[in-house]
Amino acid sequence: MAHSHKRETARRTPRAAALAGSLAALATGAVVTAGVMNTSAPDNNLLAVDPTSSVAGSVSVKARELPVLSRSGARAGEAEPRAAKAKPSRVDLLLAKEAVAKAVRSAETELWTTAPLNLWTRPDQEAKQVGEIEEGERVLVTGREYGERAEVVVGKQARWVTAGYFSDEKPLTLGGDCTNGTTVPSGVSENIKKVHAAVCANFPEIGTYGTFRSDGEHAQGIAVDIMVSGDRGWEVAEFVRANYAALGVNYLIYSQQIWSVDRAGEGWRGMSDRGSATANHYDHVHVTTY
Repeated sequence: MAHSHKRETARRTPRAAALAGSLAALATGAVVTAGVMNTSAPDNNLLAVDPTSSVAGSVSVKARELPVLSRSGARAGEAEPRAAKAKPSRVDLLLAKEAVAKAVRSAETELWTTAPLNLWTRPDQEAKQVGEIEEGERVLVTGREYGERAEVVVGKQARWVTAGYFSDEKPLTLGGDCTNGTTVPSGVSENIKKVHAAVCANFPEIGTYGTFRSDGEHAQGIAVDIMVSGDRGWEVAEFVRANYAALGVNYLIYSQQIWSVDRAGEGWRGMSDRGSATANHYDHVHVTTY
């Protein structure tokens, strides 16, 4: 009996069906890609995307945050580079504790003040006034200066004063008290009062001052005779001449010589003989003020 044999053959998917399946797969991939591209996820520079997480045909984008970079290149959470420390100014160096202590310890020079001076805590605009020293005071200087101020030592502390008002020698001061009991009448000019106060403070041994009398400038209260003679008389005359501006002096006469403001460039000039020691001003210094 003849047997008929049937060959088992694998079922083939029709070509059209296979093509349709491929197109469906491509469409699905396009949808997935579009879904990822259209999400509102941040820029990929900031997020790392995991494209493998798809469930039941939907796409869920999982992301982890990456470190945000600053403009300087530092990572988030890291401290920004520290700014370089400012270089100390000259004032900072002068006022450093060690520098001040060394200046005070090393100070050896003593000078006389030639004017009243305010005391400041430092040499710049941040200074505070903490006192003053009088004209004619002897002070210890450190030799350190800044701008228009110089450092001095007062009460073992560093202080700053206006520079340029020191002298190696004690100056004859215009101020001070007249302690010898002499006075001038209240009716004389203010300049005569200044002359008396200055001469009395610096030459306390002089006990006689002639002001008012009936003639000329004495009658007007603008002249005074300072009763002194010899070399001491010259010291008084030169003292008054050196301070003529502060004292309001017009001219001086002593020992038959005259000095006047309007001819100051000529110095002391000789005068004619008037016949006596007093008339020729050998026994007193005559001062006429403005």
